[in-house]
Amino acid sequence: MTATKGLEGIVAAASSISSIVDGVLTYRGYDIDDLAVNASFEEVAYLLWFGKLPSQAELKQLHEDLSNEAKVPDQVIEQMKLYPKDTNTMAALRSAVSALALYDKEADDMSREANERKAIRLQAKLPTVIAALARIREGQEPVAPLAGLFIAENFLYMLRGEKPDEVSVKALDQALVLHADHELNASTFAARVTVATLSDIYSGVTSAIGALKGPLHGGANEAVMRMLSEIGSMENVEPYIQQKLDNRDKIMGFGHRVYKNGDPRAKHLQKMSRELGEMKGDTTLYEMSVKIDELVNTQKGLRPNVDFYSASVYTQLGINHELFTPIFAISRVSGWTAHILEQYENNRIIRPRAEYVGLTDQKYVSVEQRS
Repeated sequence: MTATKGLEGIVAAASSISSIVDGVLTYRGYDIDDLAVNASFEEVAYLLWFGKLPSQAELKQLHEDLSNEAKVPDQVIEQMKLYPKDTNTMAALRSAVSALALYDKEADDMSREANERKAIRLQAKLPTVIAALARIREGQEPVAPLAGLFIAENFLYMLRGEKPDEVSVKALDQALVLHADHELNASTFAARVTVATLSDIYSGVTSAIGALKGPLHGGANEAVMRMLSEIGSMENVEPYIQQKLDNRDKIMGFGHRVYKNGDPRAKHLQKMSRELGEMKGDTTLYEMSVKIDELVNTQKGLRPNVDFYSASVYTQLGINHELFTPIFAISRVSGWTAHILEQYENNRIIRPRAEYVGLTDQKYVSVEQRS
């Protein structure tokens, strides 16, 4: 047996949910460019779960179900208030999602119907949990979800305490569409490994959140915003990036293992970043990002991934950087739960082998004789 570092190039599962072929990302056969421009996030979530775009009646029912399930148990809110104020937001989210299972009577019901209901429940509650965590950190009371709003609008409402403008809602909704699924990424694989043991859907999503927390996965967008903050202005972009390149430092938000000619999602976020900057009358973050993009592409041949422009998009939406990765989770829970449902349908425990590279032919020596 020979190990492949990072399982690169290893096909570990057969899936009909999403694909990346020749740099083209599709959800259930629909090109991401088509969905990003035309579909709502709720339509995409339905597509991932049920394999087709919903009819008008099906979308209406899903909207009602998500709205009805958006409230979080009071006990979970009270637990969240006890978390240390400086707790990593993803760590807090991981704990809160795990706690949600304790208040779901169907948590251990493994029927397809119950798991579909739990997928909807998790999708509905994650935005409420994250908005509540953000407000609690600021010493404010959580804002309850408002019945009848779609996920992007409701999240911004719960975060701000007032209804958001249409441009902000459209921008966040499109960002959610773009992040919804991405084949067998690290967090999705973690979720599938967990539920392949026939553990419950909450355990699978908790595992996925733990994987997404890492800076090499979902946390990259926070690192991008920290970089933009350190640079500060357009005149500092070139010397800052040049020094990084000269030192061979990693520049977060660039390159991707499965895309050789650029991440197809990045162009939509770039456009969104420009439009939000123009709406607010300040395109500095957008212009800085474009300049960084040009420098890194010219000197390293690397193109931005989905994390790079999402940092400026979320910042221009007035969202603090510690919420960037949790917002990723709001979107990606649709994909995680779709993969979990698929894993349950044709399950086999995921148990790979390891190439042993340690010592051999060792003999036991009593403790008295060991040096």
